[in-house]
Amino acid sequence: MALAATPAPSTIGLPLGNEADPYTPAVARLVRSVVMYTRWPGVPARLRACVVGPTDHGGDLLAGKSVASVGVSAVAVTVAAAQPGACDIVYIGRLSLDEQRVVTARMRDAAVLTIAENDPACRSRAMFCLLFEAESLSFRLNIDAVASSQIRIDPRVLRMGAGGAP
Repeated sequence: MALAATPAPSTIGLPLGNEADPYTPAVARLVRSVVMYTRWPGVPARLRACVVGPTDHGGDLLAGKSVASVGVSAVAVTVAAAQPGACDIVYIGRLSLDEQRVVTARMRDAAVLTIAENDPACRSRAMFCLLFEAESLSFRLNIDAVASSQIRIDPRVLRMGAGGAP
């Protein structure tokens, strides 16, 4: 049975808070939840998150808020510096589609979780593509990207957002 070539939209949404920018803490919660249900080979002691490009809602990732409890350190990097071995998680901000694809192609077949902030159609080939909706944050899941990676994502991650944790 072949995997779907088109990324499947999730059917849930993570509710937003009342903050001035409600998406920023929601993005951190979503990333934390995905990380909690992802398994890397060799169980790294601390996960390294690389934030590539400017972000609209990834500020809490770099500030260490909300993701530190799961052993993640984040650093801003250039497209060229986003490499397997240097990053366990790649959060892709506002980059051109070509730049996004350069990053995701480099991570293909590696033990790297890829999340695109600015690619609702999921054309970048990231594993997760965020969807910013009026009252919630949801995502598209690229099954092909997940299947070709060395990480394993628990199927319960698809239930995220419907009342919190899966």
